Amino acid sequence: MKKFLLFICVILFFSVISLFVAEKTDVFGLSDWDTQASFDERDGKLTLHWKRLPYPCLYKVETLSQTTGLVPGSPEQHLLTSSYTLSDSFSVPGTAIPVSYRVTAYGIFGRIAGPSKPIANPDFAEKPAEAAPVSIYHYTEEDPASLMPFLVWHTIPGAVCYEVELLAASPEKEGGTELDPSANHLENTHEIYTNGWQADLRPYRGRKSVWYRVRALDLHLQPIGVFSKAEEICIDPARQAPNRPMLNNFDQMPDFQQPLYPVYHWIPLHNIEHYEVELLTEKPAEEHGTKPDPKRVWYKTVQSAMVCYDEYPRPYAGDYYWRVRAVDKKGKPIGTWSDTEHFVVASHAKRVRAAALGDSITHGGGAVSNAPSALEYSYTTYLDFPCINLGRSGDTSHTTLLRFDQDVLPFQPENLLILTGSNSLRADNITAESIIHDLQEIEKKCEANDIRPIFLTLMPIHPDNIRYAFHTDTDPMWPEKLKKVNAWIKEQKYHIDLEPFFYDTTGTVMEPAICSDGLHPDIRGKMLMAEIINAHQDLLK
Repeated sequence: MKKFLLFICVILFFSVISLFVAEKTDVFGLSDWDTQASFDERDGKLTLHWKRLPYPCLYKVETLSQTTGLVPGSPEQHLLTSSYTLSDSFSVPGTAIPVSYRVTAYGIFGRIAGPSKPIANPDFAEKPAEAAPVSIYHYTEEDPASLMPFLVWHTIPGAVCYEVELLAASPEKEGGTELDPSANHLENTHEIYTNGWQADLRPYRGRKSVWYRVRALDLHLQPIGVFSKAEEICIDPARQAPNRPMLNNFDQMPDFQQPLYPVYHWIPLHNIEHYEVELLTEKPAEEHGTKPDPKRVWYKTVQSAMVCYDEYPRPYAGDYYWRVRAVDKKGKPIGTWSDTEHFVVASHAKRVRAAALGDSITHGGGAVSNAPSALEYSYTTYLDFPCINLGRSGDTSHTTLLRFDQDVLPFQPENLLILTGSNSLRADNITAESIIHDLQEIEKKCEANDIRPIFLTLMPIHPDNIRYAFHTDTDPMWPEKLKKVNAWIKEQKYHIDLEPFFYDTTGTVMEPAICSDGLHPDIRGKMLMAEIINAHQDLLK
């Protein structure tokens, strides 16, 4: 028995030595590994495949986004998430921005091959001018559409709305920015404010199929990129049309987490404006029913085609479930409840390292129609450290102050990023002195609770674009108010100066290229905010 155990130990010893030599000397030439990557996509879910190494490996897959290049010293790429697999394929996390993937192979004793060259997500064009939506759902002869199908596509960064064109046949010319001028053109609409639309094909009941294509538009209804590749929709009039809203979770950013004040987002039913959202802490008793769940903890009826803002914070750890149904003006149901969406509020240590407090610029959203549920429009998404989003849309500096005890103290953050007052700048009945007073009171509350207050200077705004986007006027004295408030902020021991990075070439208003609505920075603007903060991490405890 002893000789057998000794024999086993000797075998294991030489096996370990052999593995060590194989990995550290590269006798098999593993370091020259070519990933030979490819992608498969089904219903919006993307799978990355690569050539497996002839050696047992653990593969690390990193998801990276390009940084703006506007902050000196910032890296060229930002790491969004890392995952590991023993397989030669990986279901990559969804994104709503251009990203690349990097694969590294690890053996027992460390890295043996890679990292690979960046592998670009194929749903995004290399050049913004060539950006075209990519269809997610496909209606074939084997799986045809009803007369009112959902058409869904991947989002285009910065899109305010989308235009869909229906055609009798494939267009004369693919792509481009113009509607098809031929007799194939059937109809078009640009009143689509999310990446999906329930088409009404009832006027084309006699056709076996129609074609559709879609393009993204900016605030002024000008094209962002080009039309998508035209896609045939095979029709089966006998198929039952969807009678419930579709949850819009196709392009969620990696490790999706709702902000403290959740926002619920869906693809609406055709010509229905009123919806009821309900929130539960357990799965509903009946899926796709018509009645409210008896155990729901909250509900709200909204006159909105696709979004609902929760007016209550949800700080308590646990599982949450929400769903939405269409209702008429009197609140009576139209069709059934949607599928049920699930999100988790994570439990936290007694103290979290960082939190972000502020108004809608912190809460998230941008390009007018993208809500805070679209985390690509949240600056906390691009920070190099975990940070809880305590923003709330619509806040003035004073309402941010009023909710400090309720929303900040439960998390006891060691560091609090504070950015509030932009809505107060716009209001002609709020003075700079009033904003400063609110910030001073927030600072006192932080100091009383051993929280380091890190103030972010307010960014400029663009009154003309605000008026165009939201039909509201801005106090003409906003530049003077901004100067006074930011002067106070820059006197504080802990502050980060965002303001200089956001002016246009005239140095007077917000740069439209990074903020289409004049108030809420878009994706590139939110990335820039995070990169500036990342460059000042030494301010954090």
